[in-house]
Amino acid sequence: MEKISAQKLKHKKIMDSEGSEMGVLQNIVADAGTGILTELVVKPTAKLETSGFRKEGDCIFIPFEAVNSIRDVIVVDRETIENWAVERERERVRGRVRRRA
Repeated sequence: MEKISAQKLKHKKIMDSEGSEMGVLQNIVADAGTGILTELVVKPTAKLETSGFRKEGDCIFIPFEAVNSIRDVIVVDRETIENWAVERERERVRGRVRRRA
């Protein structure tokens, strides 16, 4: 496996698997216990619909498991992201139902 430093990744464009630009990488989140990379922190393009994403400030979070390749740009799998967004919405709804009970 080829190694690349996090510094070289910062500010790389994020493209989805269909060729649409999603934004620019700002940071990467890792699990402190395991060291496993968990999420990309991305400043989205103005055109990107961000309602299905977890947000913090002006950035969105993309699951690291969606990354297909890292070269001149970082390519992420659109289907993985959509499935992740659906699961996040289910969890949000389940949490709301539990609070009512």
